[in-house]
Amino acid sequence: MRREGLTFTMIFLAESANYGESIRNFSYLKKMNRGDEKQYAYISRQAMRYNIVKQANWDNTPVDGKSGVVQFAPSATIKEYPEIDLFGYMKTIAKGDNEKGGAVTRSAVVRLSNAIALEPFQGDLDFLTNMGLSVRGNLKNGIAQSEIQRSYYTYTISIDLDRIGVDGEINLSGEVKAERIKTLLESVQYLYRDIRGRRENLSPLFIIGGRYVRKNPFFENRVNVNEDKINIETLKEILEDASVKENTFVGITTGIFDNEKIIKEELNAESVGAVFTHLKEEVDQYYGESN
Repeated sequence: MRREGLTFTMIFLAESANYGESIRNFSYLKKMNRGDEKQYAYISRQAMRYNIVKQANWDNTPVDGKSGVVQFAPSATIKEYPEIDLFGYMKTIAKGDNEKGGAVTRSAVVRLSNAIALEPFQGDLDFLTNMGLSVRGNLKNGIAQSEIQRSYYTYTISIDLDRIGVDGEINLSGEVKAERIKTLLESVQYLYRDIRGRRENLSPLFIIGGRYVRKNPFFENRVNVNEDKINIETLKEILEDASVKENTFVGITTGIFDNEKIIKEELNAESVGAVFTHLKEEVDQYYGESN
């Protein structure tokens, strides 16, 4: 059986990277509750997708609102636009003299999870004013508050390699398919997010994954950090399956996690950059076999 599923789970460190609804002068982080009665901030998959697409220079797919909803233009195809090849689309065509009308959809081929904080929200607030500007004009000072948190986050990307570049009668060359996935990998490797005057570095500090026969996101919901240590025992349990272990790469950034030495020894971890190189090689190998 061919190994058609590419999946990898990552950890990065970021501060207050996604806000939800604001009420008056108070801004709330996007958060979710767990059974331990704690709240965990998250960066939505839509926000992560936005930054990946923008930094890959794929944010040029035409859109229109003729159907009453802003969607990708019916004329846009995966041949010209990698964004809708990888992340899917819904295009609604209005009924016309020579057209039946209706919705045409493509499910995502590259699937992102939310980036979930690995440390609970502690209720920290940032007190803000516009004193600097108000003093200049002898005007009334404005006051605002924002929830803030600095935490490790984890998220997973899963890719169906056999579906890239294929849509109806369109079937792109293996070279084009490989180039699109490698561009995605480069964007993820050096990902960042601009928010509220800050540029947050979302580059992975830890990564584990590979190319597998099963398209299961093996390491999603399995990576955790406790007291600056990654939960190596859970990962070792997954790697007891030989078919997973032999195709898995592990990367870690030096000087971040307290059990770095153990991770390198027991999981054969390399640098994060080395793992992205391996993943690109896996992509080239897959599409080379497909030609």
